[in-house]
Amino acid sequence: MDTTVTTGTEDSVWGGGNRPLGASYGKLMMWFFIVSDALTFSGFLVSYGFSRFKFIETWPIADEVFTHVPFFHGNYPMYYVAFMTFILIMSSVTMVLAVDAGHRMMKNRVILYMFLTIIGGAIFVGSQAWEWATFIKGDYGALETKGGRILQFVNADTGKRAALADFARTLPEERVKHEKSEGIWYQEEGYKTSYSLNEVIQGFRANPNILIRTETINEEGEKTLLTRGESLEKLNDAVMVVEGANLIRNEYGSRLFADFFFFITGFHGFHVFSGVVINVIIFFNIILGTYERRGHYEMVEKVGLYWHFVDLVWVFVFTFFYLV
Repeated sequence: MDTTVTTGTEDSVWGGGNRPLGASYGKLMMWFFIVSDALTFSGFLVSYGFSRFKFIETWPIADEVFTHVPFFHGNYPMYYVAFMTFILIMSSVTMVLAVDAGHRMMKNRVILYMFLTIIGGAIFVGSQAWEWATFIKGDYGALETKGGRILQFVNADTGKRAALADFARTLPEERVKHEKSEGIWYQEEGYKTSYSLNEVIQGFRANPNILIRTETINEEGEKTLLTRGESLEKLNDAVMVVEGANLIRNEYGSRLFADFFFFITGFHGFHVFSGVVINVIIFFNIILGTYERRGHYEMVEKVGLYWHFVDLVWVFVFTFFYLV
């Protein structure tokens, strides 16, 4: 059978050159970057999923970790994270409108929608910074055992978490800090918790309505709450006070959770911040009429591809960290 070689339109489409499939070089390179970056994020999220299900019995419950809303006191699980997600998705919508306006060569509308996109991205980055600060600072405090397990405290009367400040006693045991003005050699002190281990233990023993909750999740999907007797016995395993979360310790539970949280959300936040910076540059070029003189707004479309990718990645990050 003879092999037929097609020519004409199909041959020209697949003919290679610097515009395969009609895409410009810059747009094609953006797609290459997005694909490679998607593989990177996929590797991070797969690692997170593997670690979570390996230590699922001690993994923190998101509804008990992300409960804060700026300027409001109380327990609002996932509210602010949902707000952040909504803002980022809406910024993707305004980016679509900016690209559409660019195709129509409507400069003023491109300026408006790009400005709204920048505002949305800036709000998201600022919100993520606030969430990091809250996560690092902590809210209740806990104890860490010899084996690295976390012991949290619960008020038996209300069934709610109890902060160290609610029951810890202030004892006259704290050393006087060596003053800088009086010392020949002086070194700044490192991080110091609000209460010592002994102050927490003494306060716990003096308050019979305080119980210990371990980081192990029971069959009901909740942290295991110990009886008063079990709590007093478990207290003997405590070796230090933990407040907040960092790359070494985590008052909410498994330290791996904090490691992945800082790394993955930080990596995504860097992408969003970079996108905001790029959008600002594009925004001023639009105002100056750079793309109007070129006769097209392809640069807006290319940065739009990146922005949509960042939004899509956050949907997966949000699902893995906060919903699942």
